[in-house]
Amino acid sequence: MAVDQLSRAFVALADPTRRDIVARLSVRDATVGELAESYAMSMQAVSKHLKVLEEAGLVSRSRDAQRRPCHLEPQVFDLMTSWIERYRHQAEERFRRLDAVLAAMADEAADDGPADDEPTGDEPAGAGPAHSTETEAGPGHEGEKP
Repeated sequence: MAVDQLSRAFVALADPTRRDIVARLSVRDATVGELAESYAMSMQAVSKHLKVLEEAGLVSRSRDAQRRPCHLEPQVFDLMTSWIERYRHQAEERFRRLDAVLAAMADEAADDGPADDEPTGDEPAGAGPAHSTETEAGPGHEGEKP
């Protein structure tokens, strides 16, 4: 199965070193040697990272006399951004619908008010018929007549 460009781009950016290289190239173009100075790895290792970024279409190299600067290719970033935005919009719509349902539930609960056996929050704890220590006979001992 062939891997699409979007998948290659996300795979390439899964590595923190490659993400850092992309961040550096977003500021200015650089050669492999210039990029390698920033890392505790060989030029060959940096070159391998650049090759993965190139295969994903995120970076390209050009020739400038003796220099071979690397630079970012914005088209793939545009593709990634549009893919992310589509799903972000869908997620935001689901959250808006959830907010509407929750608001409707809160309005319904406020309209109904508390049930007779539910505390309203106004009474102190232990008050109410279920927690009373008094009996029909009045204060004192249970079952005794005054």
